[in-house]
Amino acid sequence: MSLTLKSPAFRNEGAIPEKHSKKGGNVSPALSWTGVPANTRSLVLIVDDPDAPAGLFTHWMIYGMKPEMTELPEHLPATGELPNGARQGINGFGEIGYGGPQPPSGTHRYFFHLYALDTDSDMPPGLTRQELDGAIVGHIIEQTQLMGRYQKCEKTRAA
Repeated sequence: MSLTLKSPAFRNEGAIPEKHSKKGGNVSPALSWTGVPANTRSLVLIVDDPDAPAGLFTHWMIYGMKPEMTELPEHLPATGELPNGARQGINGFGEIGYGGPQPPSGTHRYFFHLYALDTDSDMPPGLTRQELDGAIVGHIIEQTQLMGRYQKCEKTRAA
């Protein structure tokens, strides 16, 4: 069985609903996964946008998730440590937790990367992307991804 990731909010390569955008509510989507390898010690989720004007933009990082976890509920709090013991890092907006899509123009792709690790290191809350990338390098057993798209809404006013 291989590692798979899905969301009830959108299908792979589908549109991410407005409520999950930065300005539309900034509600983190519910996610679930199956196929965690038996030798997994912890799980990491990283959400990023490779289409950002300045290059790869990180929207969310959760790490230290127990291998027996199979889901994240919708609308997680923007706190360093979650009730389940997992920790959240600093996103590209400079905030802890989820930062929804907010492309300056056009349609962007948002990749939800789930990593199964062979380590359960006690990384503190508030890591940067660079720190988290450095901590997981060489420890990834298996990985999967889910991709959603979001297009900036151009709302026009009636005259």
